[in-house]
Amino acid sequence: MPVKLKYGSNARTGTKPPALESRLLRIALITLLAILVVGCSVFGYFYYHYQRVVDDRIAAGPIFASVSQIYAAPREVRAGQKLSAAAIAADLRQAGYNANSHLGTYQLNADNIFIKPGPESYHNTDGATINTSGGVVQSITAENGVTLSAYELEPQLITALSEDKNRTKRRLVSYDEIPPRMVQAVIAIEDRDFFNHGGINYLRIAKCAFSDLVTHHRTCGGSTLTQQLAKNLFLSPEKRIKRKMIEILITFQLEARFNKKQIFEMYANEINLGQRGSYAINGFGEAAQTFFGKNLQQLDLAECALLAGTIQSPTRLNPYRHPERAMERRNVVLDSMVETGAITASQAQAAKAEPLRLAPPNIDASEAPYFVDLVHDQLVKRIGDQDIAHQSLRIYTSLDPELQRAASEAVEIGMKNVDELVRKQRKTPKGEQPGPITYPQVALVAINPHTGQILALVGGRNYGLSQLNHAVAERPTGSIFKPFVYAAAYNSSLNGLSLSSEDGGGGVFTALTQLNDEETTFTYDNGRQTYTPKNLISGYKGDVTAAYALAHSLNAATVQLGQMVGFDNVAALARSSGITNARGTPSVAIGTYNATPIDMAGAYTVFANNGVHLTPWMLASVRNASGDIVSDFSPEAKQVMDPRAAYLTQSLLEGVMNYGTAAAVRGHGFTAPAAGKTGTSHDAWFAGYTSNLICIIWVGNDDYTDVKIEGAHAAEPIWTEFMKRAIQLPQYSDVKPFSPPEGITTARIDKTSNLLADSTCPSNILYAAFLDGTAPTNTCSQMSESPQNLIQKILGIGGSKSETPPPPPTTGAPIVRVTPNTPPDGNAPDTTQQPVQPKKKNFLQKIFGGGKDKDKQQQQPQPTPPPQ
Repeated sequence: MPVKLKYGSNARTGTKPPALESRLLRIALITLLAILVVGCSVFGYFYYHYQRVVDDRIAAGPIFASVSQIYAAPREVRAGQKLSAAAIAADLRQAGYNANSHLGTYQLNADNIFIKPGPESYHNTDGATINTSGGVVQSITAENGVTLSAYELEPQLITALSEDKNRTKRRLVSYDEIPPRMVQAVIAIEDRDFFNHGGINYLRIAKCAFSDLVTHHRTCGGSTLTQQLAKNLFLSPEKRIKRKMIEILITFQLEARFNKKQIFEMYANEINLGQRGSYAINGFGEAAQTFFGKNLQQLDLAECALLAGTIQSPTRLNPYRHPERAMERRNVVLDSMVETGAITASQAQAAKAEPLRLAPPNIDASEAPYFVDLVHDQLVKRIGDQDIAHQSLRIYTSLDPELQRAASEAVEIGMKNVDELVRKQRKTPKGEQPGPITYPQVALVAINPHTGQILALVGGRNYGLSQLNHAVAERPTGSIFKPFVYAAAYNSSLNGLSLSSEDGGGGVFTALTQLNDEETTFTYDNGRQTYTPKNLISGYKGDVTAAYALAHSLNAATVQLGQMVGFDNVAALARSSGITNARGTPSVAIGTYNATPIDMAGAYTVFANNGVHLTPWMLASVRNASGDIVSDFSPEAKQVMDPRAAYLTQSLLEGVMNYGTAAAVRGHGFTAPAAGKTGTSHDAWFAGYTSNLICIIWVGNDDYTDVKIEGAHAAEPIWTEFMKRAIQLPQYSDVKPFSPPEGITTARIDKTSNLLADSTCPSNILYAAFLDGTAPTNTCSQMSESPQNLIQKILGIGGSKSETPPPPPTTGAPIVRVTPNTPPDGNAPDTTQQPVQPKKKNFLQKIFGGGKDKDKQQQQPQPTPPPQ
């Protein structure tokens, strides 16, 4: 019986015939192939698209373009200086000297050190040997055997200019400059298989993808170091699947183009490690300097672990704000290093026992940001290129980093005192809530009185909160201007001009010239305006000597002296000394015209530098990356005053410091020879100097309101704090007494009689400087014998008076000669030099003094500068 075979689906089993299965399989394979083709096409498109993105970035130049760097002034080592060979070696290491450096090398041998600058050094390649003993420099010998009095070390790097508008800062390092411990720490905590994988850790990505899907939180970090670098260099930080795919594509490109060391080097320079003030800290090199004040190569195991741990969350793990968190994370990194075999458990325990030895958090102390901003502004003006930062320039400046630290510390300490005074002033009526307190701002400028170089500069309380630089803000100078009135009087006497006054004073000006300190109304501008200066707090003192008037900052007496000299002459001397806003009105004598703290630092060089005005400067030299000079800058100097007049004024300023309004300096423990002047207007000032350092302090409110604190209480303590620190530094420790020029006599004067002191009046004396031939000749024991003494006391002319001053010294130095009615700035004659009409004193007032106590300095009218 024939059997019919039926093909097709089995009704009972539901299976498909082989032909249908084959067709479905072919369709599936074709579909899969199409998907693969499309996928590969899409992948290829995006792969080559992002290849071009990477190529374009590489073709545009180095991944991290070198930015211009700011260097400090070279440190000068002198014979006799308190400095050890080990300290010199530490300074050179900080500057970048090592055994293989093109910058320079050194050889330390006990108390001797041989220094050899390299081809990239700021200096030429002449080396020298410095011999020390007991921490003191004994001798300096050049390579050719010549004995040197001084030798300059390599300038220290202060900082790099910020790269962009986001104020990013980094210090580029090569892979070979990264300590092995730093590499091991990062690998252990961030990507243990970095040197083995091809850029992607697929297992970690899968785990993180699953975790994110389950928890709905995109917090898992599955990225390798290469992926992190791809994201930081090319992408935004947002967490999206598309961004993750692009990150992987760029990762492939980076792994194809660079080896692992190059990738790690880029990572080490790119990674963000937090914020400092208004600057972003990028890279381990910048972070090492920020957190520890060290070069990256100098970090120990614990410090490397701290930086590696900070990568996870720079804000949350900021060691300054959250030290406990930072230490906990550091210890996690150390444990991870034990797990990877990079260190032993005992090494980890020793590192965990280390405290956080962080550098002081004050950005002003380490990077002098206000100073750096001024340097940048000056470069733009002088070189004329706005893109200074990206020219790889080496910019050498005047800054002394150690003195800058001293300045920042002094300001920080001093402003706490000022804040406390402000709080004590604040009185809130009962039942009312206290309102916000406005705390004053501050500026400090320190310069070398013999070169004009700005050695330290603080432009405000906190650069991170305010970048307004108060060191260049114009403010009324107050009483720190007064020495220019007395200097103009001395200068006029030396030019053969006698002082004249309707009150009967006259002749050659000396420290004992009598001035009328009583309430007096001056008329000027052809009688159309009047001006009545008031004495702040001290009240009126009647007839006083010039030395007393300046020492106690008497306004009325100083304006009277300005009238005797000629207000135009006072203003002319001030303008030639850098106080360019000064004009010949009565109020000029007490500092109502504006100047900046930098201006005033330069102005005081005329007293500290034999009558020569030096314009303060910051830029020394600009060089390109090859060391070739782009531009050198020379300081500006001008003789504006006879050296004898400068010294005589300085002698009065020593009196201010020793027994006048600045006597608190001595009470606060600063005993070195110094001269200075307090100042109070709306603001508080102090100007003072030693034989090797001038420092100006300003304290005031940004809204131009009265700070209501005297310079002696607000500014002087900051000055003293700074100078006490400065003289502890080797380069400023050799403070010397001021030396008089030829033609000056110093005498012991009895304060009661204003005659020479002898054994009968030993306890009430002062030392005063005089032009030869103008000092008193009688002694205090002779005052009852000489009928002339009463007249001398009234007129202030001493025992004998030389109507014609001695001739100027034959040094060839130019003498500034000023005459009455000289128009300021070469314009039409200034009518303020017309005769004034002071109120008259009666006879008893002339002999015994008198007047009313006044508490405030009134100026009617006075120039009112606009708020800064």
